[in-house]
Amino acid sequence: MAKINHRTCSLLDLPWEDVLFPRILDYLPVDQLVRLQRVSKSFQSLVQLYLRNCHCFDSTQIGPHLPKAAFCNMLKENEVLHRLNLQSCSEWLTDRELLPVVGQNHHLLSINLNNCLLLSRQSLVAICLSCPHLQNISMAHCEWVDGLSLRSLADHCKDLNSIDVTACRQLKDEVVCYLAQNSCKLRSLSLAVNANITDVAVHEVAKCCRDLEHLDLTGCLRVKNESIRSVAEYCPKLQSLKVKHCHNVTESSLDILRKRHVEIDVEPPLQRALILLQDIVGFAPFINLQI
Repeated sequence: MAKINHRTCSLLDLPWEDVLFPRILDYLPVDQLVRLQRVSKSFQSLVQLYLRNCHCFDSTQIGPHLPKAAFCNMLKENEVLHRLNLQSCSEWLTDRELLPVVGQNHHLLSINLNNCLLLSRQSLVAICLSCPHLQNISMAHCEWVDGLSLRSLADHCKDLNSIDVTACRQLKDEVVCYLAQNSCKLRSLSLAVNANITDVAVHEVAKCCRDLEHLDLTGCLRVKNESIRSVAEYCPKLQSLKVKHCHNVTESSLDILRKRHVEIDVEPPLQRALILLQDIVGFAPFINLQI
């Protein structure tokens, strides 16, 4: 009688690119991939090949403790990234680490650099030159973003539909107007926490970006009713508007948008009064609002 060969089958015997990548590794967060490659040399080879071909890298899946060396090693051979989120690398990320990744990934569509304070305008210029198909970029609280680098972004990345430059305080009306004039596909824009922004910039954004759906002007102290009326007039697709702490924006301009069911982060005056009264007395009195 012939002997039956009971060969043990392991996970790594399955086809890597046809089975393991799309059926298993695509569902693992980055931190688990990091742990997996420590199991054995074979698993290390598996993970490195996967990372070489992955389209998305999200550092927030690991948290704030991703070592610089691990980041560089994980992406050193990847040339097919579409989405890159480096928000959790803010404590150590500099141009030296970012530039090689950007330089070899010309198909990037989305980049998140929020709070990456150690970068410089050189990184944004490199993104402009290397990523012509870029659609979304977030650079909140990156005060190194200046007018020249944002102009370069507008000149080279014509498919932009979402930009977040919250608290980028070097930016003024002139460059925001230039951005609007050259980025007419914008659907989401945050200019929040910038006292340099006035009605001039907001009016130009409204006039040039007719497909705008989300606009954040939180803390733009010099914005007034006139530009909000322009937004109401020129942006029929607007879904949300943030104007908290814009003390010169009143209900006379916001009411137009409320009637179109635009989500606004500031309550109507009567509603605010009721909430304040409820906080003071501990209950909401019955008031006939139809009077």
